[in-house]
Amino acid sequence: MEDQRGVLPGNRILRTSLLWGALSASVLLAGCQSVLDQSYQPTVAPSSNPQIVSEVQKNDPRAQIGAREHPRIVASYGGEYKDAKTERLVARITGALTAVSENPSQSYRITILNSPAINAFALPGGYLYVTRGLLALANDASEVAAVLSHEMGHVTANHGIQRQQREEAEVIASRVASELLSSDIAGKQALARGKLRMAAFSRNQELQADVIGVRMLGEAGYDAYAAARFLESMSAYSRFMSVDPDTDQSLDFLSSHPNAPQRLELARRHARAFGAEGENGDKGADYYLAGIDGLLFGDSPQEGYVRGQTFLHGKLGIRFDVPIGFRIDNKAEAVLATGPNETAIRFDGVADSQGRSLTNYIASGWVTGLQPETIRATTINGLEAATARASAERWDFDVTVIRLDTQIYRFLTAVPKGSTALDPTAQTLRATFRRMTPDEVASLKPLAIRIITVQPGDTMASLAQRMMGTDRKLDLFRVLNALPMTASLTPGQKLKIVAE
Repeated sequence: MEDQRGVLPGNRILRTSLLWGALSASVLLAGCQSVLDQSYQPTVAPSSNPQIVSEVQKNDPRAQIGAREHPRIVASYGGEYKDAKTERLVARITGALTAVSENPSQSYRITILNSPAINAFALPGGYLYVTRGLLALANDASEVAAVLSHEMGHVTANHGIQRQQREEAEVIASRVASELLSSDIAGKQALARGKLRMAAFSRNQELQADVIGVRMLGEAGYDAYAAARFLESMSAYSRFMSVDPDTDQSLDFLSSHPNAPQRLELARRHARAFGAEGENGDKGADYYLAGIDGLLFGDSPQEGYVRGQTFLHGKLGIRFDVPIGFRIDNKAEAVLATGPNETAIRFDGVADSQGRSLTNYIASGWVTGLQPETIRATTINGLEAATARASAERWDFDVTVIRLDTQIYRFLTAVPKGSTALDPTAQTLRATFRRMTPDEVASLKPLAIRIITVQPGDTMASLAQRMMGTDRKLDLFRVLNALPMTASLTPGQKLKIVAE
């Protein structure tokens, strides 16, 4: 949840009848879900007559489409991630792939998005996007090249132009959303989400981009089998992030893409044109890992941090816990948490310089389905608060608001009608919400990818204990390093951990 001079972007008014739909939609990764990193060193000399991308693209109508949507995309993902080392890696790998593109004259703008989400997508005109969360998952340069070449395949195949035919329907849907969400910020965010959905391609287009991408990968001198290898890493990460891996598909970023076995077989089949696996192409693991050493991992200080079941925001000076079994998803506009049996939580805040009554605030009309007789004034860890219940369609809601200084913080908890999970879930939130102590604020530091060298006697279990920010240390360690359960470590081997 982002802090903008003390005013949270969550100050939009969200009607509780829309809560569950908003929560469900927000955990679906938009666009072309890929996962990658970057860092290839092509032997390309600087041009004696350099041209900037905007000059090259100024008469390209496709680039104008991308330019129009670019600011919305960047804003919805928390801005750009600025790191010179990472940006150089991305630019170098893109340059190597451009040289073997089906359209070498196509120029590209690569933007690294400051988001822990795992995502990559393309817009018409050569606008490519990767998140820093995606960069943290890849283990070598060829895996990054696999995803970038796939996205470039969408651009060269003009899939974005074909997708434009769906825009009219999206515009209508966005207008409806902006009317339902009463604040101007809400309308803008709804429009941005609509544009992100337009970044999704059909299954046939995804398969076509896979074919183009593997060819580019091999012809650029990379390990052509990286595409299949990275698809497996993406699937493993999706399973790790699911609250219930057996039933919960909403968190699977591959759900809007062709099924993994189909894509894996296709990627391997086309990779065989470049030789047997392990015998051709460069992986670039060493320089890639060196290139992402220190990459910000997880949440940024402006959005607060998730540490297991706890959300902490040093700049706002607040913290709270969610029940065991819940997964916290820290979005720019709100903190969302999903748990077993379709239980969901939304946390955000609104500015309140007038010091209005919290019971009157709950009753002021922003909660559809409110049961007025349930409104109660209370205190939570010494802070003024109020609670209420609401009911809409298939859902029961607990509404809890808490005043701290000039902010009103809001918890909305949703459960299926009649569920017994509402009370214990809401009680956990209330009991754990409090101010952070100065020592807690001072000790709160961002996490980053750190590259370590395996020493004699090290095991996966011993190295995983050095992981921070998760209570599933071994699982995340294995996923980040693409290590099977039976993997044996070799002294001198380079691996990733998450640490301060």
